[in-house]
Amino acid sequence: MPAFAEWLWKKGSMNMTKIVVLDGYTENPGDLSWEELEKCGELTVYDRTNVTDEAEIISRIGRAQIVLTNKTPLTKNVIDSCPQLRFIGILATGYNVVDVKYAKQRNIPVSNIPAYGTMAVGQFAIALLLELCHHIGYHSQKVAEGKWTDCRDWCFWDYPLIELAGKTMGIIGFGRIGQTTGKIAKALGMKVIAYDREPSMTGMESAAYVTLKELLKRSDVISLHCPLFSETEGIICNENIDNMKDGVIIINNSRGGLIVEKDLAEALTRGKVAAAAVDVVSTEPVRADNPLLKAPNCLITPHISWASKESRQRIMEMCAENVRAFLEGKPIRVVNHPQQ
Repeated sequence: MPAFAEWLWKKGSMNMTKIVVLDGYTENPGDLSWEELEKCGELTVYDRTNVTDEAEIISRIGRAQIVLTNKTPLTKNVIDSCPQLRFIGILATGYNVVDVKYAKQRNIPVSNIPAYGTMAVGQFAIALLLELCHHIGYHSQKVAEGKWTDCRDWCFWDYPLIELAGKTMGIIGFGRIGQTTGKIAKALGMKVIAYDREPSMTGMESAAYVTLKELLKRSDVISLHCPLFSETEGIICNENIDNMKDGVIIINNSRGGLIVEKDLAEALTRGKVAAAAVDVVSTEPVRADNPLLKAPNCLITPHISWASKESRQRIMEMCAENVRAFLEGKPIRVVNHPQQ
């Protein structure tokens, strides 16, 4: 049992534990409860913390032993400046906001929340695709503006409408979310092929693995579901776009850095890419000069694939599990595996 947890149990109470949430609003804007974390100790929740102000971050952590963060960075300096810190919890799957290597050196476990939004993110990827195929929001707005009322015909549409059955979806990154997206695509009658650096047995059951080059060549729709690594950064770039079918559709609700946004904007402008829909961009919130904002046939949503109430509830539950496990001396979902 880690020394801190052992000390707490000898005292016979967890109420001495100070827990700080640095940026709780996006996770819980008021429709969920922090009750389970409140049972673990003295809880302080900040809606937002200035991610560029280390002094504010350090001040808010103070003498807390447990800190929970989503996007607020915990650097070496922050960790060094908070000597009481014993456990870091991430209110998300990605943990690049924490210096996990240094936390390991300090014997501070860092736990994340994996697989909380698999169904929601897969569903959202298909929702983006269907919106590009049918422009439902646009046509609904035109009805409200009176265009159908004034139409000489019994129906109207301003965009080509696309049927997906029989078309090929290529999925780059075929883990849990990629496979979920593929299953929905197959239910729509699509053929599914996949590229992943580590093919799996479950993946083989639902799609044919191909090389990246073959996927680019064959796909009518390309959906990105891979992590952002050095080898995947900018995977949608001029070179790879040139190897795609004319008129391909691109979906990205994984990581903004997977796309070279200038290259995609140019491909949309010249029609090589027929349409794109992204829920993530390279810098968030989106910058006013992001080239995709002015690109034709490009749908951008504000990083909300993950944010269904059901997914956020799972984050709350799994976060409380992580904290309780640490307090019991048996940390779970640890991404940096410090010595116990």
